[in-house]
Order: sequence, then structure tokens, then C-alpha cells
Amino acid sequence: MITIDQLPERPRGGSFDTFTKEEIAMGENKTVRKLTLLLSALLISAFSASLLAAGAERIPHGTQTLYVSANTGSNRGDGSKEKPIKDLQKAIDEAKEGAVILVAEGNYQGTLDAGYILVKKYISLIGGFSDDFSRRDVTKHMTMIRPGAKASGTGANFGLLDIYVRGKRDGVVVVDGFVLDKGEMNGYFLPDPKNPKSGTPEGVSTGRLDPPGYGSSGAPKMPGRKSVSNQLIHGDVEGRVTIRNCILLNGSHFGIQMGNIGGHFEIANNIFLANRMAACEIRGMNKNPGEATVDFHHNTVLFVWRRDPAPGAKDMGYGFRYMTGINANVYNNIFGCIDFAGLDRTYIDADKNKEQKRVTSAWNNRFFANLEADLTLPSGGGKFLRVFTPQFEDAAQLTKYEGNSEMSQHEITLLTKALDKPYLTGFLSMDGTSSMEHNPNSSENLFRSALGMNQRGVSSYTVTMYMNQYPLQRAAELFGALNEVGAQKPGSW
Repeated sequence: MITIDQLPERPRGGSFDTFTKEEIAMGENKTVRKLTLLLSALLISAFSASLLAAGAERIPHGTQTLYVSANTGSNRGDGSKEKPIKDLQKAIDEAKEGAVILVAEGNYQGTLDAGYILVKKYISLIGGFSDDFSRRDVTKHMTMIRPGAKASGTGANFGLLDIYVRGKRDGVVVVDGFVLDKGEMNGYFLPDPKNPKSGTPEGVSTGRLDPPGYGSSGAPKMPGRKSVSNQLIHGDVEGRVTIRNCILLNGSHFGIQMGNIGGHFEIANNIFLANRMAACEIRGMNKNPGEATVDFHHNTVLFVWRRDPAPGAKDMGYGFRYMTGINANVYNNIFGCIDFAGLDRTYIDADKNKEQKRVTSAWNNRFFANLEADLTLPSGGGKFLRVFTPQFEDAAQLTKYEGNSEMSQHEITLLTKALDKPYLTGFLSMDGTSSMEHNPNSSENLFRSALGMNQRGVSSYTVTMYMNQYPLQRAAELFGALNEVGAQKPGSW
């Protein structure tokens, strides 16, 4: 058991306030891109570290700049700083291709509070601004897509942020400084630590999740709530996608699940908390190897939950998934308290030639209290090989593997200082039971016997915790929990 009492104050990490010159030029600086593609994995890591410390230009230039404020804007506004638009969806719909939209603090739930935002053009969404746009601090001026209970049970076909854009291999989509949270719309059991069926650890704000399609019973649920299978960020994009400085939490069906139609995705400096299935899954959608790439770095990924609340055979529950058709670099991340494994490399391309050309790496990551493994590999027959950091060297699927390790006690002390203590304690002491009851004289079994059918039993289970809501008010404390690895403190001005 890892203790979390009497922890010292932690140092703050460096800043992560980076807009690359490529983004500012909206794809015109091709020389920089070519040089970047030629960098080795080691140089990429060093370049990222320099960005953490220094930062670059703060706001990218685009074809147009629009201002959005939920608190001071009006949908009759012209989108200027003096007359911002109120509705983010309206601003996106009116924006030119290549526009930059600066978004002030507040909660943006889509048209008529539908519970999602649609993006169908190459644009940059930059959140974290004060209402007058004089300051930017993504932890103090939270720009949220956080639907309430009225949106519960709806929007199953859309991610909270749904992005579908294609046509330009050098087109740019940026999502920077947003909070995406389904915690107020998911279906949870009412908190009751005295009722085992509710799955409520002491001090946690909700009971366990009733996942999409399950309809579990045994304890009272939050009224008017129903979980649905929509992601926090979803879509298919061709071009260059950057998602950074975001908090993605309480996702009942994936954090990020996207398709790369061709181009480069960068998922950097984000916090993933309490997501089901997987925190991040980017699949390739191209015929030729190497057309789709992704860098997943400097992210803090904690509390990823399996598909099924029953404590039996586990399915899903991963931090980052290496999907077919895409080359992936995973580095300088924190993967902790994950139900199955931090990394999943079990997908194999059916075309052996394409599989041989895949380039997948993981280096300089920190792992902490993952229940089944740090890395899963295929072992044949639909089974998984469970691999921990000392064995990464032997994983031939990892082109670069150096520097991965379990967290030291000092690192654990610093990290847990930033975590919600009841939630962490509940996870580390998690338990569950299952049973099967058979009543041959039940009306159903008597009827089935009369028809010559096999009789049935009734299964039941209890779990002390499963995908409970993580408190948003504690989430931002994880920025800068550890220096150099995990999400660093975003810059502010």
C-alpha cells in the first residue's frame, strides 16, 4: 500500500505555453517542418523540453481573429475584443478557414446547450482568457465544455468536441487550454459508503458510474442521469492537429478517440483524469505506412477504467493505445492508477509488410500503480502479454525504449500531493466480489424447463469503486506536479 499522509509541499514545474512557428505561419514555414521531421527521437524530446522552459509566440496568427465570451459576449456581437460573440459554436460557424478564436472563461455547451461543439474547418481554438482578454491563465480562467444534467443521455453521436476536417495535408487544427468534463452529465449511483452496491469510497463525491448500456441496479442512482458512449474529443482529421494544455476528465467513453487521415497529431501537456476505456486512441486511416504520425508527450494520465464494472475478466482500461496505420512516439508522460495498462501495443496490422514498417516508441515515461501492466503486447490466442518497465528493452515493438521507469518514492510523494486523497485512497484499496445464484423453482426456470430449455442463474457483483466522478476543482493542481515529465504548468500572462 502506498501511503499518502504527511506529504511535503511540492515544487512547481516549468511552463508549457508553446505556439510553434509553423502554427503561426499556418503551414507556410515548410523548412521548419522538414527539419523537424528529420529529428531523431532524442532530439525531439530535447526540443520539447526547451519549449517547456522558454515557450514561443503566444497567439498564432490566422486569416481572422475572433473573440468569444460566455459572460460578456452577445450573439449579436461582431467577434471583436470590444464586442465578443457569446456562443462558441456560432463563432466557429462564422469563422473563416484558418481563423483563430480566442475564448474567455465560462462554460460552452453548444447551440441551445446541446452538449457538444462541432468543428468542420481548419481553425485554432485558444481558451483560458479572462473576460476582458487582458490575461490568459488556463487554470484560473477555465474555458470549459462541461454539459449539465439536462444534456444527460443525449449527444451519443458526438464528442464533447467533435472535429471532422479533411482536404489539406498542411491544414492546422489547434485546441489549447480547454476543460472537457462529463462529470455533471454521467449517470452515477448516489454516494453512500454504507451501501456496497453504490461503489462509494469514503470522501468521494459520487457513487460508481453506471456505464453506457448497462442499466445496473442494487442502489439508488442520480435522478435524470444516463451515461452515453460519446468521447470527450472525437473525429477524423487530415492535416496537423495539436491538442495541448487541456484537462480531460470523467469521460464515460474514451478521452480522445480520433482518426488520422494523414498528417501529424501532437497531444501534449494535457491532464487525463477518470476516463473509461482509454485516455487516448489515435488510429491511422491511410493505405501507406508513415503518412499518419502522432507524438504523445508531457501528459499526465491517471485513473483510466475498464469497460465493465464487474470485477471479473477485464477488457480495456488503457492510457495510450498504439493503433495500426500510424507511427507513434510516446515520451515524458506519467501513467498511473490505470485499471489495465499504461500502454497498449496489442493491435497488429493484418498486412505483415505494413506491420514491419510501423514505428512505435516509448521513452522516458513514469509509471505508477497500474494494476495489470505498464505495457500490453499480443501473446497469441487473443491473450495479452503483461510487461513492466524493466522488460521494455525486450519489447521488439518499441523502436526506442530507454528511460522508462516506475516512479521513485520521492516522485510518488510529489504526485500524490496534487491528487484528490479520497479518490486515490479508494483506488489503491479497491476490491470487488461476484456471485451466481440459481433458483430452480423460479417462475422463469420452471417455464424454461417446461419448454425443454436450459435453466438460468442470476449473477451479481459489488465493487468498492468504479469510474466515480473526479473533482474538477482538484484537477488543475496536477500541472507541474513533477518537473520534466507529465503535464507542466502552462504559461500565463
